[in-house]
Amino acid sequence: MSDEDTDINARHKARMQRRKAVVDEKMRAARRDAGLLIVATGNGKGKSSSGFGMVARALGHGMKVGVVQFIKGAIQTGEERFFRRFPDEVEFHIAGEGYTWETQDRERDMRKAEAGWAHARRMLADPALGLVLLDELNIVLKYRYLDLRQAVVDLRARPAMQHVVITGRGAPPELIDASDTVTEMNLRKHAFQQGIRAQKGVEW
Repeated sequence: MSDEDTDINARHKARMQRRKAVVDEKMRAARRDAGLLIVATGNGKGKSSSGFGMVARALGHGMKVGVVQFIKGAIQTGEERFFRRFPDEVEFHIAGEGYTWETQDRERDMRKAEAGWAHARRMLADPALGLVLLDELNIVLKYRYLDLRQAVVDLRARPAMQHVVITGRGAPPELIDASDTVTEMNLRKHAFQQGIRAQKGVEW
C-alpha cells in the first residue's frame, strides 16, 4: 500500500469516526415509537414502488397490511397480482378505473374515490393493520374528489401505532403539514421521453 493510500485511509477513518459520533447522538435522542404518516410525492418515478416496498417490509415483520389503490384499475398491476397471493396478510382494494385523462368523467371518478375511502376509513380504524397504503390518494385529494379536511381528520384519528403511506403526484399542503415524513421524487430522465412505452414489471 502506498503512502498516499495510507493517508487516504487514515483520513477516511477519522471522518467516519466523527460521523458515527453525530449519528450515535441522534439515535440516542430518538427514543419514541409512533405510527408514521409517510407521503411520497413529486413528478419522478418510484412513488408507488416505494409504498409497495414498505408493504413487503411490513409483511416481513409479521404485520398485517391494508391497501387501497385509487385512480388505477384499468390494468391489473404487478403489485396487485403479487400481493393478492397473501389474502390472510394483505387486504387489497381497487378504487379506480384508470387515469383521469382516460376516464374523463369527474362524477364517476368521485364515486369510485368515495367508495375507496370507505375501505380506507375502515382500515384506518383497525388496530390489527400495522400499515395501510393509500396508493395515488394524492391525486384524488388534488382534484378534490374527496373532502381533504375530513381525510386529514380520519388519518389523525387512526390507531397510535399504525403506519400510513400515501403516494401520488401533487400532495396538497394540508396533507404535507400533517405528515411525519415526506419525500418528493424529482424527474431527471425517463424512458417514456425517448419513445419507450411503459414496461411490465417496471411501470405497472
